[in-house]
Amino acid sequence: MNYIAAFIGRIFLAVIFIVSGITKLFDVAGTGQALASVGLPASLALPTGIFELVAGLAIVLGFMTRLFSILLAGFCLVTILFFHRNFTDPMQAGMAMKNLAIAGGFLCLFAHSQMRWSYDSMRLARRAEVAERDAAAKVHDAEVRAAAAEARAEGLRTAPAAPAPVVVTPAAAPAATVEPVRTAPRVDRDGDGIDDRVEPVDPRLRP
Repeated sequence: MNYIAAFIGRIFLAVIFIVSGITKLFDVAGTGQALASVGLPASLALPTGIFELVAGLAIVLGFMTRLFSILLAGFCLVTILFFHRNFTDPMQAGMAMKNLAIAGGFLCLFAHSQMRWSYDSMRLARRAEVAERDAAAKVHDAEVRAAAAEARAEGLRTAPAAPAPVVVTPAAAPAATVEPVRTAPRVDRDGDGIDDRVEPVDPRLRP
């Protein structure tokens, strides 16, 4: 309910300036004469009408609410100084009080500008969503980097040690084997203990 009341109040504050701006733009000459009667340049008639119309629409839409609220509050106070400063005239005094109340309303709107159903509130909500998404993305990236670093550290701890190089020494060549000299069996038919094949015996003496 508070949001509805704030939205309607914002429209009520803006309507008077939208209507006043349109009136000034349709009667620029009359507006110039009114300005000249209080010592202001008549050339301000067109800029004044445009300002009131644009500022009123901005308040309705909630676009740059704080800026236009403070500008319109100042505009109301300046209007009192130039057009409604004769406080002895009840009509002028009443108009001055009306402008003063409108300025107070715009100051309240300046202080509580971030309300629903306005461009400013949607922009802030969008910024908050983007900031939250960026923060979540940064947290995710940090978690991924931490997990990767932990995986690398775990791999270094569990990696098998490199085997020691095996030095192969050549086997020693086998010693040369000496074949035993085979000798023919001794022949000693005469029983003298001397091999008959090498004994110089007269063949005639052989049995």
